[in-house]
Amino acid sequence: MMGVHLGLLTISVTLLLHFCNIDYGARYVTAHQCNPDLNQGFQFFIDNTNVDDFFNNNKNDSLSSSFQISSSNSTSTITTTPTTTTTRLLSPSILEIARLPETIEWIKSIRREIHEYPELAYEEFETNRLIRRELDRMGVGYRLSPMAETGIRASVGTGGPPFVAIRADMDALPIQELVEWEHKSKVAGKMHACGHDAHVAMLLGAAKILKNREYHLKGTVVLLFQPAEEAGIGAKRMIEDGALEDVEAIFAAHVSHQHPTSVIGSRPGPLLAGCGFFRAVITRMRVESASHTTPHVDTILAASAAVISLQNIVSREANPLDSQVVSVASFNGGGNDMDMTDPKTVVLGGTFRAFSNASIHQIRRRIEEVIVEQASVYRCTATVDFFEKKQPIYPPTVNDEKMYEHVKKVAVDLLGPNNFNVVPPMMGAEDFSFYSEVVPASAFFYIGIRNETLGSIHSGHSPYFMIDENALPVGAAVHAAIAERYLNEHG
Repeated sequence: MMGVHLGLLTISVTLLLHFCNIDYGARYVTAHQCNPDLNQGFQFFIDNTNVDDFFNNNKNDSLSSSFQISSSNSTSTITTTPTTTTTRLLSPSILEIARLPETIEWIKSIRREIHEYPELAYEEFETNRLIRRELDRMGVGYRLSPMAETGIRASVGTGGPPFVAIRADMDALPIQELVEWEHKSKVAGKMHACGHDAHVAMLLGAAKILKNREYHLKGTVVLLFQPAEEAGIGAKRMIEDGALEDVEAIFAAHVSHQHPTSVIGSRPGPLLAGCGFFRAVITRMRVESASHTTPHVDTILAASAAVISLQNIVSREANPLDSQVVSVASFNGGGNDMDMTDPKTVVLGGTFRAFSNASIHQIRRRIEEVIVEQASVYRCTATVDFFEKKQPIYPPTVNDEKMYEHVKKVAVDLLGPNNFNVVPPMMGAEDFSFYSEVVPASAFFYIGIRNETLGSIHSGHSPYFMIDENALPVGAAVHAAIAERYLNEHG
């Protein structure tokens, strides 16, 4: 109420603490502690004897007109008006919880435990057990039957709509770690070289924060722990097993060495490219020697011509303002250097990428046409496999503009405007795009881990990849704030 005298307000707060049976030393008090029917998005902070200071310092803020406190002989109540200010108050308290020393040490320990025992796609059984162990300790429920073999769908909140999801991937890579540190991978030839250990730790951190603030949630937060992002289209299998049931919006993050520690980056519209893979086999019908002086069929020449012609798809056929990539990454044919017999077959392999489904499918069609037709020019045959049954083409990752703005607003309110960057599109691909195709209200963002002093400068999939763990509590807080605010605004 605009005209409430500060002295009366202080008395009212004192009465509130008394009638709600709340310790004066509490860091913050919520209306829900007195009356669950009150606006659960409201809270104010108490610092022992500094109640007067709190209200004096905030008397010119819109908070002072967003609520009124009154008392009677038997009860104290708070009436709040949902405002931008009350919504904004959610973020600082979430960040405070995330930055508690015990939270920081716990979330680091989770990440390190996962890092020491990396597991490849669909082998994440120990990671699954660790996640369930921590969820059990928090009292967070989850489906008993796994999704996509090792995946988990957990939830925090009312159990009713709206449902907003946050996803973390959890598989490692077949890479030998070369970073020498206390928690180096203990499994030969396997490493968390893309930060999925950090993703799991941050999502568990968000689960802990959200569980502690469950009374604030005006709906349900779905926590998706997904296997096989690196290979095996884990997202698609999670969807097939019901991971997105009732979900109306979904978010996910990826650690990035391109951004300073704890800086958030994203953009509206296309963020990551769609991606496909191909394998072509160029064949002739009989074996011939390269030393023949008579005319003969040369598969090496046919395959080489196909490689050169594939470059024209992007350089001559694509709109120069529509970024596309066609890359041949492998070329195999022939025996040793002294073998003068032309191989019967040559095998090509590669990838193609673009920022729209239309461009992706146009490239796919042209790759097949070019390879088959070029082979025929040299009197060979060719078949092209796009692995669409085993590894479907990834759609582009496209951020919904409203969900992007939601992420940006939360990040700026939580961390300040200097800690949010609008990033350019990247040619990397992510199977989060399969979720986005089912739930268009989606956004993907980056969390910076770059710290040159620590040596956290190497890109993902490098044996020297490492992260600045100071980003972990911030990532947990951002995840939690994105979900909580979404429910408050849509519940």
